[in-house]
Amino acid sequence: MADETRQLTAFDADNHYYEALDAFTRHIEPEYAKRCMQWAEVNGRQMLLVGGKINRFIPNPTFDKLSAPGSLEDYFRGNNPGGESVKDLFGELEPCDPAYRDRDIRLKTMDQLGIDGALFFPTLGVGMEQALIGDLPAAMAAFRAFNRWLDEDWGFAYQERIFAVPYLTLIDVDNAVAQLEWVLDRDARVVLIQTGPVMTAEGFKSPADPRFDPFWARVQEAGVAVAFHGGDNAYRNIITMWGESADMEAHKFEPLRSALSADVVADTLAALLLHGLFQRFPHLRFATIETGADWVAPLLKRLGKLYGQTPKAFPEDPREVFRRNVWVSPFYENDLGALRSIMGADHLLLGSDWPHTEGLRDPLSFTDDLTEAGYTPEEQQLIMHDNCQGLVQRQPA
Repeated sequence: MADETRQLTAFDADNHYYEALDAFTRHIEPEYAKRCMQWAEVNGRQMLLVGGKINRFIPNPTFDKLSAPGSLEDYFRGNNPGGESVKDLFGELEPCDPAYRDRDIRLKTMDQLGIDGALFFPTLGVGMEQALIGDLPAAMAAFRAFNRWLDEDWGFAYQERIFAVPYLTLIDVDNAVAQLEWVLDRDARVVLIQTGPVMTAEGFKSPADPRFDPFWARVQEAGVAVAFHGGDNAYRNIITMWGESADMEAHKFEPLRSALSADVVADTLAALLLHGLFQRFPHLRFATIETGADWVAPLLKRLGKLYGQTPKAFPEDPREVFRRNVWVSPFYENDLGALRSIMGADHLLLGSDWPHTEGLRDPLSFTDDLTEAGYTPEEQQLIMHDNCQGLVQRQPA
């Protein structure tokens, strides 16, 4: 528990809401209603249908019963001496707290937690683009509807404290630019896109493919930051090569999926760097949220080797571009001391994942982890508060 006598406050890069039942349906265009999200009763349970199929990304997508925030914190720190199952560690489920779905109630909870401001990300929504990957027009329609719900229920900059992050898909660049303009008009400060290659009508493409330059040009011009957040993505196909199911279920312990070395966020940033996105748009700002930081050192090592082998292929060291244009929110269980030696504190972020089970019970307790890793009070101030506060300020090019 953080020392309360220090009167710390936080600006959290990773908070969550639990979506309302009509998050994807309230504003869906009628012609897409049956192709996107629907609710159905199956064997006495309310189930989510996506594209006409039962979706299991979230085992209980109604969120009527939930485990307490941080109930799996010790487990993710590697402390489970009794060998209890994840299901047992969830503890007794509780009714959905109104603070998870009501922004004014949430502000009071933020006051109690010492959170001045926070980025708010989807819980269900981060798995839905892939669920509709076989119907690209429906996927775009689903997130047009979702963003309208998000603006209505949470707001993109509510009282300059709750910064709900709209979800933009790059499936079609014209749709992406139109959605970007729509959220910019409503004061969005950070936008969310999926990690991994982008599925388009012509197949998978790098997000740094020049076809997407109109989108990136407008992002840079507007000065909003771009977030990558953990969730389902195109790398689900890799797991099938090893005989595993492509279906991703949140919180399910799957040893092989956890042990495979392919890291979608590292590969996404490698593509952005090596496909020249930052040469064309040098002022873009990216934040990696709920993807940890264990991938940072291996990526920088690979980039350093490439630069050493072919320095004339790069206008500057790609490692320095990374350190300038990318912010990272590490997991509390990562090697924070090692991270400190390769990235400056001015590009690290607190990401508590509150109120999710695998997150921190008390977001301010992250200071204990930072102190143990050798971060100075000044560095902690940057990580716990100032860096994220800076990201939500638009910086037009």
